[in-house]
Amino acid sequence: MTKKTSIGGMALLEGIMMIGPEKKAVAVRKPDGEIDLTIEPLGYNKKIRKIPLVRGVYGIFTQMVYGIKALMHAAKFADLEDDIEEGEEEKEPSKFEKWMDAKFGDKSFDIIIYASVVVALLFSIGLFILLPNLLASIVTTGNVVLNNLIEGVIRVLIFLGYIILVSRMKDIRRVWMYHGAEHKTISCYENDDELTVENARKYSTKHKRCGTSFLFIVLIVSVLVFSFTGWNSVWINLLARLLLIPVVAGIAYEIIKYAGRSDGLFSRIASAPGLFFQNFTTKEPDDSMLEVAIEAFKAVIPEETGSDKW
Repeated sequence: MTKKTSIGGMALLEGIMMIGPEKKAVAVRKPDGEIDLTIEPLGYNKKIRKIPLVRGVYGIFTQMVYGIKALMHAAKFADLEDDIEEGEEEKEPSKFEKWMDAKFGDKSFDIIIYASVVVALLFSIGLFILLPNLLASIVTTGNVVLNNLIEGVIRVLIFLGYIILVSRMKDIRRVWMYHGAEHKTISCYENDDELTVENARKYSTKHKRCGTSFLFIVLIVSVLVFSFTGWNSVWINLLARLLLIPVVAGIAYEIIKYAGRSDGLFSRIASAPGLFFQNFTTKEPDDSMLEVAIEAFKAVIPEETGSDKW
């Protein structure tokens, strides 16, 4: 039986972020081929992390903050590579960057991060929660459950279409390859293999505790939860869904938490849709990507054995 670690990651542009129980690490392949590794302690509130349902919402928000910080960090190296290719000198700060520095000083970066999280949340809520309800309202039936099921199907189709669309972008395809490297590295560790490129290479690019699985469970749970609110006017439906988003996220987190600990029938059923979607969100990585994933993973392994248990 393999062990199950709580260490998880996020694929970046030419890099990977890994989050352990005590710290997070961001490893990025620089234009010169070297790996830049940044390690920071976590700022989690441990008490909140122990409260069922609440911990799911809290974890999503904090990981979005960490993720956007990591994306911005990785983007610096992509910009540097573009400058090198174009033979440009270091770019001058934009007028907006100068205004932010003058207005907020050292706090400007944090303000940009949290603003980005809010924008990302609003975009996700609008695209995957509100838009499906508006479309479903056009073809409503007299059955509340059926109405919510139609809404759920529309939501899944939008999600699948979005994934397929962004996958056509060249840079995103490389991100999916790093995503695969992340999963291979985690599986290598969970099977007690030494963390080497050769060992990690043999594992699958799919992992049942992936964020893709969580997102799909959110879609399924939303159908069940929203069914309890009935089917009202468009604006009441939208308000009810906005208010219930934390409930949906909290329940989905507990399901993925339970499913991740078990290898039983329920776990396999709950994980199956997410594993299917990983056919689109993960690709086979090359060895240089596995090196980056291993570097980031090693940096967050806790000193106390077993403290990263899922």
